[in-house]
Amino acid sequence: MALEFTDDNFEELVIKADKPVLVDFWAEWCGPCRMVGPLVDEISKEYEGNALVGKVNVDENPNIASKYGIRSIPTILFMKNGEIADKSVGAVAKAQLASKLDELIS
Repeated sequence: MALEFTDDNFEELVIKADKPVLVDFWAEWCGPCRMVGPLVDEISKEYEGNALVGKVNVDENPNIASKYGIRSIPTILFMKNGEIADKSVGAVAKAQLASKLDELIS
C-alpha cells in the first residue's frame, strides 16, 4: 500500500528521502484519480526498497498542492534529492509511471 504524505510529514518523507519518490496528488471525488490509485498501490509494492511511493489528498493537504502548483489531478511528481525530476498529469498507464521511476533509480 502506498504511503500517505501530508502537509506535516512531506518534508521528512519526501524532501529528505534517500531514494526516488513517486507522489500521487489526488482527491476522493476525482474519477481519473480512482483509475490511477490502484496502479500507484501496485507500483508501491513492486518498488519497495528501491523507491518511496505515496499519495497526497489535495483536499486534506492544500499546502503541498499549492507549493508545487498542482492545478489538475491526478498529477504525479517524481522526486529525487528533494527536487522534481519528472511529472505526469492525468490518467496514465502503469508502464509509463514505472518507466519514469526506473530512470530515477538507475
